[in-house]
Amino acid sequence: MTLKAKTLFITGASRGIGLAIAKRAAADGANIVIAAKTTEPNPKLPGTIYTAAKEIEAAGGRALPLAVDIREEAAVLAAVAKAVETFGGIDILVNNASAISMTDTEHTPMKRYDLMNGINARGTYLCTQACLPELKKSAAAGRNPHVLNMSPPLSMKQHWFAPHTAYTMAKYGMSMCTLGQSGEFKKYGIAVNSLWPRTAIATAALQMIPGVDLDLCRKPEILADAAYLILTSPSSNCGNFYIDDALLAARGVKDFEQYAVKPGTQHFIPDFFVD
Repeated sequence: MTLKAKTLFITGASRGIGLAIAKRAAADGANIVIAAKTTEPNPKLPGTIYTAAKEIEAAGGRALPLAVDIREEAAVLAAVAKAVETFGGIDILVNNASAISMTDTEHTPMKRYDLMNGINARGTYLCTQACLPELKKSAAAGRNPHVLNMSPPLSMKQHWFAPHTAYTMAKYGMSMCTLGQSGEFKKYGIAVNSLWPRTAIATAALQMIPGVDLDLCRKPEILADAAYLILTSPSSNCGNFYIDDALLAARGVKDFEQYAVKPGTQHFIPDFFVD
C-alpha cells in the first residue's frame, strides 16, 4: 500500500515535523494540503506555506498551501472546502500543529494557556470534526482513511504534569482525542492513532528553546518514516500510541544512525511523556 493519489491535510506543515511527513508522502505522489499560519519569512523560524509547497512538489507531490489558524472554525472549514474543491476529497488528516510553553503555573499567563489549549487540544478536535465527512467518504470508497495525532501516550503520572501542567494538559488533550475517536470512528472504518518521538527532534522551534543541544537530537525524518508506516497500514489498525523508534524497529528498521543529527551520538535528549 502506498500514498499515491491520496490527499493529506497536514496542520503545521510549513516546517519541521509536519513538512517532513508531507515530503515523505509526496515521494509516493500524494496530494498535500499545507494548513499553517506562516505566510511571511521569519529569520528565527524559516519556512512558509509557500516554501513548503515548493519542497513538496520537488519531492514528487502536489501541494495546496493554505493560510489557516486552526483556532478559527471558519478558517478550518474553508480550508477543508478548498482541499475538496482542489483534490476531490481528504483521505488522511495529520494533526501536527502545536504550541509549547514549558512553564509552571505561576509563570504561565492565561494568554499562553489559551494558545496551547486552543491549538493543541481544541485545534485537533476542530480539524478532525471538519474533516470527518470527507474521511467517511474516503472509507466508503475503500481508500483507507487515517487520522494521525502527533501526541504522546497517556500517562497519568505526576512528574509529567508538575513542571508544566498547562502544556501537559494541552498535549494530553490531543491524545484523548485519539483515545475517544479511535473508538468512535471504528464503525466508519477510519483509523485514529498517535505518534510521538522517544528523543528530542531537531526543529527550528526547538532551536529557540535556550540550552538545547541539537547535536543530541534526532532528525524529523524519523517521525516521517514512522508516520508513513502508520498511514499505509490498514485502517482497522487504530487506537495505538506509537513511539517512533519502537515502531520502526518492529517493522525491521535497524539503521537508526541515519536519523542522528550528529552521527555516532549514543545518548540523545529524551522527549517528554515517554515512561
